[in-house]
Amino acid sequence: MINIILIDDHELVRTGFKMILQQQPDMRVQGEAGTAEEGLRLIRNLQPEIALVDVHMPGMSGVELTERVIRAKLRTHVVILTVVDDARFPKRLLDAGALGYLTKGCSAAELLAAIRQVAQGRRYLAPAVAQQLALATLDGTDSPFDALSSREMEVAMMLVRGMPLTAIGERLNLSPKTVSTYKQRLMEKLRVDHIVGLAHMMTVHSLLDTSNHHVGS
Repeated sequence: MINIILIDDHELVRTGFKMILQQQPDMRVQGEAGTAEEGLRLIRNLQPEIALVDVHMPGMSGVELTERVIRAKLRTHVVILTVVDDARFPKRLLDAGALGYLTKGCSAAELLAAIRQVAQGRRYLAPAVAQQLALATLDGTDSPFDALSSREMEVAMMLVRGMPLTAIGERLNLSPKTVSTYKQRLMEKLRVDHIVGLAHMMTVHSLLDTSNHHVGS
């Protein structure tokens, strides 16, 4: 039996996954959490085989949760779920120790296949993610975005989507002042002066499809 914990701040998403997983004779949803902090407590207490984790959550992110699970040498394997346009996150998450990486647009069949594969200790990458990683490896060049922390990268992604600091703060459970500090720090690291410059740099490094984003000023 593969025991699973669902960690996502959207109840509707958790409910959808639960409906799919509970129909499988070899899977059981042991628990669910709306924050990474709560999810980490469940992982420690229940020691499931699999934790399905959303990358973007208020407070601790899916990246940080993954790193803590690895550092604590817990038996749980992490499968990260994210939206399609977070092209920057796969390598960072895999470096953090996630064994699986899926987009939320995946089919039920792919979700189940990924869980079964990761439960056996084998890595699973969504095809689009595998392709991106292969291209990055072929390119062989270091990206200036490698200098950013996972939280700075999250803030950068939201800034180029046109989200104001207050909205980013609410999403990540941070004060606008803290978000402003992250913004200042990441701009200094990347040596850009405004959001348009940040968006341009992301586009150059294939992290942003400008046709699908509203770029703020």
